[in-house]
Amino acid sequence: MAQMRMRNAKGGNSSEIEKKIKRGNTAPGLLLVTLLACGTSLWLYLSTADADITETLVGRGELVSPQPRVFAVPCSEDYDQHKRFPGCTPQKCGRAVTDGLVSREEAQALRRLAERGLALAGSEGGASILDLHSGALSMGKQFVNIYRYFGDQIGEVFTQEDFRLYRDVRRRIQDTIAQTFGLDVSLLFLTKPTFFSRINSTEAKTQHDEYWHPHIDKVTYGSFDYTSLLYLTDYGTDFTGGRFIFMDKDGNRTVEPRAGRLSFFSSGSENLHRVERVAWGTRFAITVSFTCDPAHAIADPSLAAV
Repeated sequence: MAQMRMRNAKGGNSSEIEKKIKRGNTAPGLLLVTLLACGTSLWLYLSTADADITETLVGRGELVSPQPRVFAVPCSEDYDQHKRFPGCTPQKCGRAVTDGLVSREEAQALRRLAERGLALAGSEGGASILDLHSGALSMGKQFVNIYRYFGDQIGEVFTQEDFRLYRDVRRRIQDTIAQTFGLDVSLLFLTKPTFFSRINSTEAKTQHDEYWHPHIDKVTYGSFDYTSLLYLTDYGTDFTGGRFIFMDKDGNRTVEPRAGRLSFFSSGSENLHRVERVAWGTRFAITVSFTCDPAHAIADPSLAAV
């Protein structure tokens, strides 16, 4: 609602002021009052835009290291609707954050990997993805397979070192999730979709660009048991908006992105969530997903397989 009011104020009042200024028939007093009114509306928007945030679990300026900061929540019944895998299916649920797993230098290297891949195409809307596993790449209003579409050119875009870093970071994430939730890591498998995302404030062109809707990963993707998000850019410096929001019954709680920060959680409805719309700048991240069902396991990507 607040966003709608802001757009109306910008789209209506501002344009009328500009027209009157060009015609030279706006009284100085009226212009001042109108500008003050617009400024007040903008201030009210900015001051209430974050009003639905009850608590910031981890702020951009905090450094959570070396151990993850864990927030326990009761498990939902979602997992009862799927086959259970002893030693892996969530018995204790929650969400956690750590800044001690991936260095900022490694996050920057992964961001450059994503930038090179997404530079080949990208969505016409505000959200683009690059999936190194399936090869899916946003292109206009659709997706293409980056390996088939660009063929031998891929060797000029990515390096073996890119893929080694990607695999190493994935393994670290998997180990950290297993340790935090008390799992047997050998029973936890990478699953799809696992992908890079690039989000900016460009208007959505298709439903694939509408990343901000509330959802439950276990409902959206039945194979998900644990979800992780590795941030590659900084909230407040590289972009604003774009915060991850857990939508709890007693209020909304957020994690502010920081390059190299890993946020991870059990994938059931105990962790209903959404992402704020990006207001300006560009937000890069990697979603890395895990399942307890070996039938839904996927392999690490490899340039040798291209």
